[in-house]
Amino acid sequence: MGLFDDQLAQSSTEHLDPGAVVLRQFLALHAAEVFTAVRDVAKVAPFRQMVTPGGFKMSAAMTNCGEAGWVTDKRGYRYSRIDPESGVAWPAMPDSIRGLATAAANQAGFDRFAPDVCLINRYEPGAKMSLHQDLDEKGFDDPIVSFSLGLPVKFLWGGKKRSDRPRRILLEHGDVVVWGGPTRLYFHGVDPLAEGDHPLTGRCRINLTFRRALT
Repeated sequence: MGLFDDQLAQSSTEHLDPGAVVLRQFLALHAAEVFTAVRDVAKVAPFRQMVTPGGFKMSAAMTNCGEAGWVTDKRGYRYSRIDPESGVAWPAMPDSIRGLATAAANQAGFDRFAPDVCLINRYEPGAKMSLHQDLDEKGFDDPIVSFSLGLPVKFLWGGKKRSDRPRRILLEHGDVVVWGGPTRLYFHGVDPLAEGDHPLTGRCRINLTFRRALT
């Protein structure tokens, strides 16, 4: 893996279900680099709280980078190549974080993952994400790779049905979750973020999710 050899040696794998793992401390050596990439993206496409088709403002602020970005408004959930706030293309995905996402997918058993979009959520205390499936991608053959930076949070890992009782899994700074194959469409979310102050991110948690969305 070259650049990521030391980091892979320090991380450990926690299995959730077939095709789903937590890579503990996978980002330990690269967290500051990832956070810098997030700040660079946000300078071009600032974080914003999007509104669902039902008219509810999302509690987590969001931005995107890559070939398209995930958006929601009265027209529905979808990927758009244009940032609706600026009217121009979303920032390109930095090669540094793309490489880390590919390396994480590879360690989880998904070879040749080539993400084309990265959704970036900023959670402040009280923000949460209800149980949902990731259904807006054109196909479901590729995994989801999810980075955690900053404050810890309880990740909700459900099942094939919304009614399946989710497990609550503590995610800490530097952890990565990868799920795909038989668990690609499992329901997932996060509990409300607790108060805190992290040395790198301050009073928030940053979550990046990498997907193959357009092809």
